Amino acid sequence: MSAPSAPSAPSVRRLRSTARAMLPFPEPESWLDVGTGEARFPEAAKEVFPYTSFDGLDPTPLVMDAQVAERVEEAHMGRLTDPQITTRLRARYDVVSLLHHHRPCAPDSREEVRAALAVLRPGGHLLHEVVRPYGSFTADGLRAELESQGCTIITSDRLPLPRALVTAARALDEALTPVMAYTGFSKTYRVIARKGTSAP
Repeated sequence: MSAPSAPSAPSVRRLRSTARAMLPFPEPESWLDVGTGEARFPEAAKEVFPYTSFDGLDPTPLVMDAQVAERVEEAHMGRLTDPQITTRLRARYDVVSLLHHHRPCAPDSREEVRAALAVLRPGGHLLHEVVRPYGSFTADGLRAELESQGCTIITSDRLPLPRALVTAARALDEALTPVMAYTGFSKTYRVIARKGTSAP
């Protein structure tokens, strides 16, 4: 049996849809996309928010290439949980996006969420989208963590999947759950939270 193929990157349409989730809120001046890679999300989101300044953070040099290609204005190489990065970017952004459907989940998602709040301005928004949360950090765990940090949960949704994927997913055996965590058959959760004035 061949090994499962790597998950495909989300489509531009899917990325634009994620960006449009922020349309009900004031247009952000500055937005940090965490784990941005080649910055495909900022590139798509600029079509929705043309006057927003998008920066990217990634542990790989891909983010530097994205800056050269003008998909982000500023490129930061490293991890959000690095205290040097958190200190340098503290309270700088109106929106921080953590989109785990186009990157691996962080080893400690709670620490990453806390670091994201640190670089948000008071009243700023965290956009967190994750495919099938696993371990102890489920959707409920994420909500509890954000609320414990003084945030207001604005939306918390399980996103619908195309009917064909739902049908296929129901046909799969539970033994494939670990594989499904990295495929388009997984459940996707989106949480948008507003940072309070007393949050870190």
